[in-house]
Amino acid sequence: MKKWKRLLAVAIALAMCCGMLAACGGKGNDDKKGSDEAEGGEAKDTIVASIGDGLEGKFSPFFAASGDDMDIVDLTSLYMMYVDRVSNPVLNGIEGETRSYNGTDYTYTGPADITVTENEDGTVYYDFKMREDLKFSDGTPIDIDDYIFSLYVFLDPTYDGSTTMYSTPIQGMEAYRSGMETLYKLLVAAGRDNTDFTYWDEETQKAFWEDLDTVAGPAFAQSIIDYCISAGYAEEGDIKAASGAWGYEAESAEEMYQLMCETYEGDLLAMSDAEAASSSLFSYMKDYDKYAIGVQTGDSAANISGIQRTGDYSLRIVADSLDATMIYQFNTPIAPLHYYGDEEQYDYDNNKFGFPKGDLSIIREKTTTPLGAGPYTFKEYSNRVVYLEANPEYYKGLAKTKHLNFRETSEADMINGMETGILDIASPSYSSEVTKQIAEINGSDDMDGSVITTKLIDYRGYGYIGIASGNVNVGGEPNSDASRNLRKAIATVISAYRDEGIDSYYGETADVINYPISNTSWAAPQVTDDGYAVAYSVDVDGNPIYTSDMKAEDKYAAAKQAALGFFEAAGYTVADGKLTAAPEGAKLEYTVNIGGGGQGDHPTFLILKNAADAFAEIGFTLTVNDMASQDELFASYQSFEAELWCAAWQASADPDMYQLYHSAGSTNYYQIDDADLDDLIMKARQSTDQSYRKGLYMAAMEIIMDWGVEIPVYQRSEAYIVSTERVDISSLPTDMTPYWSWKSEAENLVAK
Repeated sequence: MKKWKRLLAVAIALAMCCGMLAACGGKGNDDKKGSDEAEGGEAKDTIVASIGDGLEGKFSPFFAASGDDMDIVDLTSLYMMYVDRVSNPVLNGIEGETRSYNGTDYTYTGPADITVTENEDGTVYYDFKMREDLKFSDGTPIDIDDYIFSLYVFLDPTYDGSTTMYSTPIQGMEAYRSGMETLYKLLVAAGRDNTDFTYWDEETQKAFWEDLDTVAGPAFAQSIIDYCISAGYAEEGDIKAASGAWGYEAESAEEMYQLMCETYEGDLLAMSDAEAASSSLFSYMKDYDKYAIGVQTGDSAANISGIQRTGDYSLRIVADSLDATMIYQFNTPIAPLHYYGDEEQYDYDNNKFGFPKGDLSIIREKTTTPLGAGPYTFKEYSNRVVYLEANPEYYKGLAKTKHLNFRETSEADMINGMETGILDIASPSYSSEVTKQIAEINGSDDMDGSVITTKLIDYRGYGYIGIASGNVNVGGEPNSDASRNLRKAIATVISAYRDEGIDSYYGETADVINYPISNTSWAAPQVTDDGYAVAYSVDVDGNPIYTSDMKAEDKYAAAKQAALGFFEAAGYTVADGKLTAAPEGAKLEYTVNIGGGGQGDHPTFLILKNAADAFAEIGFTLTVNDMASQDELFASYQSFEAELWCAAWQASADPDMYQLYHSAGSTNYYQIDDADLDDLIMKARQSTDQSYRKGLYMAAMEIIMDWGVEIPVYQRSEAYIVSTERVDISSLPTDMTPYWSWKSEAENLVAK
């Protein structure tokens, strides 16, 4: 079963469980280390921002995995392409593009111009023209060879970082990556008792398994134990409880590792992929670099034919076909060849790209000490603080604040850290409780006060309730009209209570949504759009359930009556306003799993409780199963065991629906199998016309809602809280979004 950290890494699912924040004491003002000193010993020209406690110290543009590590990469790197406030690519970066957002014009720039040409034969050209005045922070000029080097690292057959450029249709990539496999994958596939030593010797095989069993395995298990303890699933030192929270009750890390191996029947690659709390199993090996090299097992091309150097500052990438999401892959760093690679091993004309193919060891050596061309340079990471300094070579000019430090901070410490001066900027999970705390500190109800200024943005995702069509249907036919009506009966009642529940939990910091997409996406339907409708607000005959003058109680009564109509159409027996019998293959009771920590601490809990009470009045039972462990919740729907569940999707930059809703999608937990939906999703993938794609996605969402498999619930807010006393608030970007935060203009931030 896949675990939370793994899901976070691929950015596909997050569950919401926002607890109350408790103020905790600070730990001094060490974060000002390395800054200019003013009289009295107080630091100046320094801003300290919070960062989560998920730092792994992998600040490499190639191997950073956690979101916290990526924040450091973003500020120390220069990307080939950037996106605007709604995540539209900026293709004319050199002169800049002016685009309107919320009625205000903003100009976006970048290091290059990118021209996209769709050819009659189906191929696509991506032509890059870089600025010629760019430099890395050490003063070394940047040219196209730095980017070609970066591309070949990302596309190496042994690359195991988080970037997925290898999934794009770049011409010749498959031929380049084939015929080579990573040594540790071959060793695992061969097994412990292998006697074929064509590609390695017996001594190497023996050393590998000893390293894995005695070093990496226990360390991998210990990382899971440590995560469970830090997440509050167990007390410090309670290995049994921590391992049990992950599904393996063990007395030691060694025993937990053995239990996991038994569960996966020796498939360590699958185990590593599914169970990692942070890094993979193999990354814990003491000789990882030795086993992470590529082994030639067949024919392999010497280069990628679709990567074509056209000048010292220009490049063409050829794709075999159009992929609407491919453009976002160029939102990747331009890494310095002279630092991460070996200039003596770079000769484009002779298929040498800065490192031996299949051996990324020289790149891995710099994983903890990044160098790039972003607005800041990396100085050090010590005592849970990352120290950055303004880059004098940054192409937009020297940052206005010399020192920008990031301090690892738990949720419970963020607001207290702001009040005591340890932090200047923080990003707590926003809720009504946080609003109260900020108001108390400011001494008023104003969220923009004399102590703290609050900037709210929509979270890049949304909360939902899922219904598995394979488990909630009539007669074992998930796609039948009867099955759809059963699910819509359930959805109709639950939807009616969304306003009350979300207002109670979030107050004004979240909104109820009506379509299965984040409001932050350009593809999200707007209230003013033709055909916009409130989710599950029509009866079985397509007539509106509600009127504008209905009071809450009238609305709930109307929802129950409409649900009875759907139930009856699904084949249920209805007598005197109550269900008395279910059709074959359906039930009078279903269970919804929710991760409220066993205490109802979840934004959807009150919605479900009220809906359960309403269902009881019409002879139907909705059992709310409040799970103590988030991991248990995730496992319940990823294993297709759950009937209903509560979670949240994290939105990607492009609204591609394949992964979630296509019949072959890897996270289609709803078990939708609809040819018309599949066709719409694929058509949207094969176009770059945003208006056309939005229409396709609207049609796709209507099919999803007609299946009755997803109830959109809420779009919550995220918050940046900033010290009014220590940061010039006017230097913050206006109209911040999930894709354009204060870090997008970090060079403009001014410390008081």
